[in-house]
Amino acid sequence: MAATPRFRNEAAPASAASAASPVSPESPAPAVSPSDPGAAAPAGGKHPVDETLPPLKMFTSGLQHVAAMYAGVVAPPMIVGPAVGLTAKETAFLMGASLFTAGIATLLQTLGFWRIGARLPFVNGVSFAGVTPMVAIGKDRGHDGIAVIFGAIIVASLLGFLLAPYFCKLVRFFPPVVTGTVITLIGVSLLPVSFNWAQGGNAGAADYGSTTNITMAAVTLVIVLALRKLLRGFLQQISILLGLVAGTLIAIPVGIADFGAIKDAGLFGFPSPFHFGAPQFEVAAIVSMSIVMLVCMTESTADMLALGKIVDRPADERTIEGGLRADTLGSALSPLFNGFMCSAFAQNIGLVAMTKVRSRFVVAVSGGILIVLGLVPVAASVIAIVPLPVLGGAGIVLFGTVAASGIQTLATAALEKGENALIVAAAVGVGLIPIAAPEFYHSFPKDLLVVLDSGISTGCVVAIVLNLAFNHLGRGKPDTPDPEPGRSAAAPDPVAAH
Repeated sequence: MAATPRFRNEAAPASAASAASPVSPESPAPAVSPSDPGAAAPAGGKHPVDETLPPLKMFTSGLQHVAAMYAGVVAPPMIVGPAVGLTAKETAFLMGASLFTAGIATLLQTLGFWRIGARLPFVNGVSFAGVTPMVAIGKDRGHDGIAVIFGAIIVASLLGFLLAPYFCKLVRFFPPVVTGTVITLIGVSLLPVSFNWAQGGNAGAADYGSTTNITMAAVTLVIVLALRKLLRGFLQQISILLGLVAGTLIAIPVGIADFGAIKDAGLFGFPSPFHFGAPQFEVAAIVSMSIVMLVCMTESTADMLALGKIVDRPADERTIEGGLRADTLGSALSPLFNGFMCSAFAQNIGLVAMTKVRSRFVVAVSGGILIVLGLVPVAASVIAIVPLPVLGGAGIVLFGTVAASGIQTLATAALEKGENALIVAAAVGVGLIPIAAPEFYHSFPKDLLVVLDSGISTGCVVAIVLNLAFNHLGRGKPDTPDPEPGRSAAAPDPVAAH
């Protein structure tokens, strides 16, 4: 496989590069090609995205990505398994399978082949968007419920794969006023996840929201910030991982670190294909999961645009098409190994922004680690030792970094002109509804809740529609300025050390 994605013209002149930018045709931001000397690493002229790091740095940086997203991968099977009537052992099997399939999807996304894969430092894992409909499809149906869920995911994913070349063309409707709004919503929408982790993660537990849990989250947050300020070089880049280790060590004498997972874990376990039986196909379930797939594709498109800015390689249509194909192909393969629908993990985008480690091969290493964790349950249980309050403290920095990147993108969107400020106000307002008022849409049909309960999706749709109405229809050009000549539209690291 070539080190540089085949979709990019390395010798493209500046005008051609600008045409591939993810902003609107009326106000393009110059793309940074792999051959751009301003963006390339000193050694070998490679873009930082295509660099390989020394083995130790590759491993520790990849492990940091796994630590940041581990809880997000295993949480959906932890919810769906008991809801459909699986035993604790079967649910644990689902968790291992989800880690394994997340690793496969991440490798498809980072390394890629043919026109599959964004070839960006892009982590894929089980999508939370599908949890509610999957529970509704399989509730109390046991193995049959899982089989119906898997059948629906396969069909929806294949439809998404076919739709990817057309869906990616929506990128032209994502100028800074839209991308900045969506990136901000991604970060803000993820913050409640870290708050839940900080309280303990399980609202039914006796110690949920206890002063001990919240104090541990605060201690971890302070440790991460202190390490980020005091350390330099590579150690600063893995400050999140070091903070998680330090927080976990402190949590052991406090009594909130659970080692039970290691005692119960097996040494080796392969997620045997169709462990719960052959997939079953029901029309209602397929329709429901197809809606989820559209939601995932919308969020992945926004995530790729955000990541492209952060790593100084703006995502063009070909990049997004390859990324969506990797998403959908990974999701189609996932049920074969008893996994669920896969999509982008926004928390890892925050990690890239914070650490400035932009190599896609680092994330490919994390994909390999995920596969190993799925095959060796006892190894996965070591990561599981990290208490959720500790992860919640680090998550505040990770998710807040994403929101800060979105705000910096909005700073280039000329909010003082035209109706751009109105677009942001309406889109952010609608996008915050599921966070601020979770029961707001309780009277709506369940199928619509798949979209409405995702503030990222609803905010994205509102921003796109209003941008079309105010900046495109009946006007020659939108009120969005170009970046300064020769400068990338990428958002800088909002937490970089001074």
